[in-house]
Amino acid sequence: MKFKAIRKLHQGEYIARYDIEYETEGGNSKIYEMISRDRNINSLSDLCTVRTDAVVMILHDKDNEKILLNREYRMAVGEWVYNFPAGLIDRGETVQQAAKRELYEETGLDLCSIDDIWNESYSAVGFSNEMCKVVVGTADGEIRHSDSEMEEIEAVWLDRAAVRELLKTARFAARTQAYCVLWSRQKDDRGNADA
Repeated sequence: MKFKAIRKLHQGEYIARYDIEYETEGGNSKIYEMISRDRNINSLSDLCTVRTDAVVMILHDKDNEKILLNREYRMAVGEWVYNFPAGLIDRGETVQQAAKRELYEETGLDLCSIDDIWNESYSAVGFSNEMCKVVVGTADGEIRHSDSEMEEIEAVWLDRAAVRELLKTARFAARTQAYCVLWSRQKDDRGNADA
């Protein structure tokens, strides 16, 4: 594919809508629809600029026996979906600061430690250039409802057996589902399958 042009079609409060024109190997024109957090994409280099828009948190309890999941009403699909706590990084915030703030806002929990921060990845590469970083660590405290009336979030700690059962029936965000499948199949320190 050869990049030809990009046109902004709409600017919302949080997301801009663009059409990208490409030329195929056969010389045909292809228009690709996409959305972005970036309000000012005018070229291929703008489109490919690496920036971190959001943070996703994979958090375990202090004993590393449970994982924190949010059951959240997602308006784009009109139903409740399980996913990891996540949110946008505010201007001037570090990934660590955003993770701490978003976790508290969504769950009331405190971020105790950050064990790893993964390299940037695309949130939804099929239709957006949004990039996020994944923070892996531990959290503690008392779960409470989100402090925003604009979000309906129910946070819950689940052990491996509960996650395996939930995976059979509930809807998940793709990244969360993939991680939970692998995590729920891990063995304990003695080499036994977690019951």
